Amino acid sequence: MLPYPEIDPVALSLGPLKVHWYGLTYLTGLAFAWWLAARRTRRPWSVVTREQVDDLIFYAALGVVLGGRFGYAIFYGGDHLLKDPSWLFRVWEGGMSFHGGFLGVLFAMYLFARRHNIVFGALMDFVAPLVPVGLALGRLGNFIGQELWGRATDVPWAMVFPNDPAQLARHPSQLYQFALEGVLLFVIMMWFSSRPRPVWSIAGVFALGYGCLRFVAEFFREPDRDIGFQALGWVTRGQLLSLPMIALGIYLIVTAYRNASRDEPALGKRVK
Repeated sequence: MLPYPEIDPVALSLGPLKVHWYGLTYLTGLAFAWWLAARRTRRPWSVVTREQVDDLIFYAALGVVLGGRFGYAIFYGGDHLLKDPSWLFRVWEGGMSFHGGFLGVLFAMYLFARRHNIVFGALMDFVAPLVPVGLALGRLGNFIGQELWGRATDVPWAMVFPNDPAQLARHPSQLYQFALEGVLLFVIMMWFSSRPRPVWSIAGVFALGYGCLRFVAEFFREPDRDIGFQALGWVTRGQLLSLPMIALGIYLIVTAYRNASRDEPALGKRVK
């Protein structure tokens, strides 16, 4: 086994104020998204201007935090929420759902597109490559916080998490998700978005890529204790929530290329 590198989940304490690594990973992910978005506005086919980037990231941050928290409460924490409604607002205790954050960002970007008169699909194509690094950093936050660990295993790189009541050697599945949903998906998105593509195709690749990679990663991740397996004795809640993303991704890619002109791909140019 590999020893778990115990890291204090509190990065900084200022009197009663405690700054957690989990929160810092979100801030760092948003900062990176801002930097990458600013760089990508230099491309001649960008539908977002440099002046709009600050506003874009603000909308995205609201979508991530509100959607992620409400999504977690709905998809994973229903019983907890009924017992203690104030838990919904204690974000610093952890508990965020990617699928909820995904829906939150979709809604936020819809509002942003309407405000700035941008084709919604083209805006989602611009935003999709900004996401994977934030996902990677979030999984590091899960690893440091000793949450969402993996299933019991005897692989040589298994770890015993100090906060695990069972004290079993487990897959460090947070790191698997860091590598798959974060690093690998980022490489795929940067490659695919490196040149103009039909509107909705880049967003479709993200949805398909994340859905598939998350589905695979769930085989190594311990199901939530109060939820367990959802179907067939092995399908988890995360896998069920990923299936619509896989279907959506396939639909968007097929539709985007079917609708694209043979001579001039739809680039999602700014609407005048």
